[in-house]
Parts: sequence; structure tokens; C-alpha cells
Amino acid sequence: MLATLQKLLSPTPAPAAVRPDAPLQVGTRQVPLVLLPHARARRFVLRLQADGTARVTMPRRSSPAAARAFAERHLPWLEKQLQRLAQQPGQAPWQAGTTVFLRGLPVTIEVPSLHVIRLGTEIIRQPFASGDLRHPIQRHLRLLATRELPPRVRALAKLHGIEIGSVTVRNQKSRWGSCSRRGTISLNWRLIQTPEFVRDYIILHELAHRRQMNHSPLFWQEVARLCPGYEAAEHWIKKHAKTLL
Repeated sequence: MLATLQKLLSPTPAPAAVRPDAPLQVGTRQVPLVLLPHARARRFVLRLQADGTARVTMPRRSSPAAARAFAERHLPWLEKQLQRLAQQPGQAPWQAGTTVFLRGLPVTIEVPSLHVIRLGTEIIRQPFASGDLRHPIQRHLRLLATRELPPRVRALAKLHGIEIGSVTVRNQKSRWGSCSRRGTISLNWRLIQTPEFVRDYIILHELAHRRQMNHSPLFWQEVARLCPGYEAAEHWIKKHAKTLL
């Protein structure tokens, strides 16, 4: 009797707190949730990203808990979007065990923990390293390219006495690089996935346009002078371009 009375008088334990950015339970699937404060946002906006992540853009003064509650009110909408995403034809997802190129070498994606992606010597921090990892990995590779490619362009331009303007790294869908008449060199970030001799060939190809703004025989003579044996780089590109671009 005493034990029963003590049990009745004991406070009911509070439910375990749920982190505002913990995964959402959408049907039978757990969907990573990312909360993105934005200075100009006036209301909550929920979007499903291509990698299967739910993202809530939120006013800076709003609370993460309110943002999560907003997402949970729209679980039926999220489920429909997930179904549409699954039906869209597209590239195979990048997951643990998938092999991708990094600086010309095939590297296997590893996921040693829920928050870490390992790509060779590169460590990528990700709130929820699950599902299709293409987006966070490509974002990381683009940052690497932005850091490494412009200094290499300037070094090769200086070596060959070629004047250039600015250097940009872009997300080009169908070309490796370009050169404007003002001397701006634009490179595709995916060059970070190619071997050094291919990377340098693309850079020298664009630098050759500073002397020949065309693809005439004179241009290719300039390419051959700047990059002897460039045909090997062309061959590598033809063999692997479809897996990169």
C-alpha cells in the first residue's frame, strides 16, 4: 500500500527533449533538418533539398523550436515532395562506399560517424551524414577548388609571361574553363577532381587564349608550346568527362 502511494505521489518524468534540428520522422523515413537563420526572412520557408534534406529558412529573431514546429506542421507536404524526388530520373546517389575522383585518384566515400564524411584525407563535417552525400561533398570540393585553382593560374601565367585579369571558379555544366577578352579566367570547380597534368592543361589552354582568342591552328600551336604532350590530358578528359561534368 505504501509503495503504491509513493508511486502515485512521485512526479511523472518529463519527456526527453528533442533537439530543434533533430531529424524529422516523415512516414517511415528520417529526414535531416537544417535550420537556416536569415536576416531578411520575414516568415518561415520550408524546402526539400535535392539531397533529401529539409531546410527551414527562418527570421533571425525566431526560435529554433518554432522553426521545427513549422516543419512538423508540414510533414504531409514533405512526404509528397519526397515521393516526387524519388520518381525523378537522375544521377546515382553518393553514399558510403561510392567512389569519386579527387585530384585524379579514385577515392571511396567513408562515413565513420553520423556527423563526419571522409574522402581520402579530406574530412567533411555534416549535421547528418546520411542519404545522398553528393551535395555536401561537392560543396566541399568547390571550396577546395576556390582555394587551390586561382593561385595555380597566377603561377602559370607568371611563368609564361602572360598577363591576366581576375580568376574565378564557377559551377560550369558543360565546359572546363573560359577566358574573356579582358583577361578574366574562369574555371570549373570540378578541375579539383582531375590529375595535376589535366588541371594544368586546362589552365594553359585558357592562358593560350590571351594570345589567340580563337581555336585556329595558331592557337593550337600556342597550346603545344605552353603544354607539350597536351594530347594525354585531352584523352583523360574524353574518358572521364561524363563522370565529372
